[in-house]
Amino acid sequence: MSERLLFRAFRAIDEPDTCIRYRDGHVSVLKDYGITNITTNNDEWMKNPNIYGIVAEIYPDMEVVGGIRVQKSDEQNWLPVEKAISKMDPRIHDIVKKYRENGGVGELCALWNAKRVAGIGISVLLTRAGISMANQLDFETLVGICAEYTLEMFKKVGFVVDDSLGVKGEFQYPNENYIARVLGIMNASTLSTADEYDKMRMQSLREYPEQLTVEQGTKEKIEIQYNLILPKK
Repeated sequence: MSERLLFRAFRAIDEPDTCIRYRDGHVSVLKDYGITNITTNNDEWMKNPNIYGIVAEIYPDMEVVGGIRVQKSDEQNWLPVEKAISKMDPRIHDIVKKYRENGGVGELCALWNAKRVAGIGISVLLTRAGISMANQLDFETLVGICAEYTLEMFKKVGFVVDDSLGVKGEFQYPNENYIARVLGIMNASTLSTADEYDKMRMQSLREYPEQLTVEQGTKEKIEIQYNLILPKK
């Protein structure tokens, strides 16, 4: 076991410095892949009171080496998935509106990890943490958009492809070199479509959002201190 990480939740408007560290790390990773046109790759999210995030900070220097965000839908701001695909398929707005009016809806987005921790398996750990955090935000449906190479990971934690959008659920996004899919967790409370182990870990994080755990990474075990309690508005 060689890595020790802190997964810390925050509300975007409360921590501008954390937002900047998150953004700079995310932009650096996207540039490494030649991607410069992600629709949420800007500073607007930092001012949205309905956006929450988790940063992965690595001991001992506490560099931000990964992150994920959750955005709760409101009537003033489109979700990232709406910004990403509405020109290709405007029906996404009706779908989000339906979910928003029937229990509320949020989106899991902007997942990234730095080269420093590439390949050790923190993407699925951040994804689980983001989903587990959603229960503090009072909505029933969680949606997202994912690339081809992360599809299996997202399915394990409970996402399902919405085949009604695009071409059998597929879009060319963020450019013609990538295929993306719109995903949804139909019930963000029960996590009924998640694999059993992933579901167990997410339920544990919901019951104990502050815990020190040794997680199984891709190649080795990773010690993670979870601090996932969000501030009250």
